[in-house]
Amino acid sequence: MSEESAATPAPLRRLILWLGPTAGTAVALWLHAHGDSTALAVTLGCLVWVALWWLFEPVPAAFTALIPMSVLPMAGVISPKQVAEAFGNELILLMMGGFMMAAALERNHAHRRLALGMVRLFGGHSGRHLLWGFVFATGLISMWISNTATTIMMLPVAMAILEDYRDDRLRVPLILGIAYAASVGGWGTPIGTPPNLVFMHVYEQTTGSRMGFLEWMRFGIPIVALFLPLLALWLGRHLGGSPAAEIPKLGPWHRSERRVLMVFTLIVAAWIFRSEPFGGWSGYFQLPGVNDASIALFGVLLMGVIPDGRGSTLIDWPTAERVPWAALVLFAGGIALATAFQTSGLGDRIVDALGGLRDWPAWLLIVGICLGVTLLSEIASNTATAVLLMPILAVTATASGLDPALLMVPAVLAASCGFMLPVATAPNLVAYGTGMVPLRRMLREGVVLDLIGVAVLSGACIVLFWR
Repeated sequence: MSEESAATPAPLRRLILWLGPTAGTAVALWLHAHGDSTALAVTLGCLVWVALWWLFEPVPAAFTALIPMSVLPMAGVISPKQVAEAFGNELILLMMGGFMMAAALERNHAHRRLALGMVRLFGGHSGRHLLWGFVFATGLISMWISNTATTIMMLPVAMAILEDYRDDRLRVPLILGIAYAASVGGWGTPIGTPPNLVFMHVYEQTTGSRMGFLEWMRFGIPIVALFLPLLALWLGRHLGGSPAAEIPKLGPWHRSERRVLMVFTLIVAAWIFRSEPFGGWSGYFQLPGVNDASIALFGVLLMGVIPDGRGSTLIDWPTAERVPWAALVLFAGGIALATAFQTSGLGDRIVDALGGLRDWPAWLLIVGICLGVTLLSEIASNTATAVLLMPILAVTATASGLDPALLMVPAVLAASCGFMLPVATAPNLVAYGTGMVPLRRMLREGVVLDLIGVAVLSGACIVLFWR
């Protein structure tokens, strides 16, 4: 999973703090004066205001998400009931349940056992083996746990190995490999990073078709499995002849580790096989109302009542309430904004304006989107980027006569492709904060990986979604 933030100089933040509402109000007044409906004018003005504040972050992104939830109902664009429904959306509940189960894994140290177990599978025969082990272990854990938490958990293990390692060439590749793999791993599952769920909501709202857990993993896992080796190959290109390393021992299993992993595995299986194959277990037991959110919340309930063998349960409430609520508020604001796109007629207006895109080849649109969003992700929050772009790309695809997934999937994945700058993602910042990664080295490695990401995502999405 991932949470990202951008750093903006203080003078620019102060300027944007006033420029956002000023520009938004000016756009709304201009449109209304030229005959557009109040709803459309207010929605576009709100979009301009939100875009400026999300891009430069003069205030935390979650506060910015309150703009559409307050301004749009006051202007009558959407109703207060629709704002409340945004908070109760099943995907927000799925995200909340996923965050809480991830917290349970961390509380019981099961994620560390999984990570070290996978590193040991690759072995410490050389620096390259070690790098590959950490890259794949980090990517796997980040499919289910926040990318920041995964990075913070993996780095101390790596640093302990590096202290006694004789070859300094491994230092930067290993630290960067952990940070970058944490971002890439979020592509693998719907709960891997909040932008994935933003996509799923807008896609269902646009097409009326719901993308399930298994459907996402059918393309998410292969893309992760393709990119992680390329990441390890690039970062480890100078590690030939590196010596062996000592990997920390795992130690005996604790009952809490076994129990939390059993519950988590059960929930993942329930997600994957809910509706497939042959109608899944929900069809077999005639439970049509079951969805991924209810499964996640039931998993949290189980973890809250099953003993951990140490006088408590697998998760307690103080642990559960530490979920990143800001991400949930940000997502709810995005849902409110996407709803306004439809009710105000702004979506139809964009479709009309983009009608000329029908003549553009689909592959060119995909490559352009991947490149543009990757560059944007270097300076902007990935969740905010997805919230802003998903409704626009959905109507762009409609205007081009394409399946919305063809444009939306590459954009939502590219939003996690910020590899060049420390401020691009929280894992990058954590890695840079170790003091062992020179900025020029991060820029040099990151620009190549950004381009590899554009190529991989463009090619994969053309193959998987272009009909």
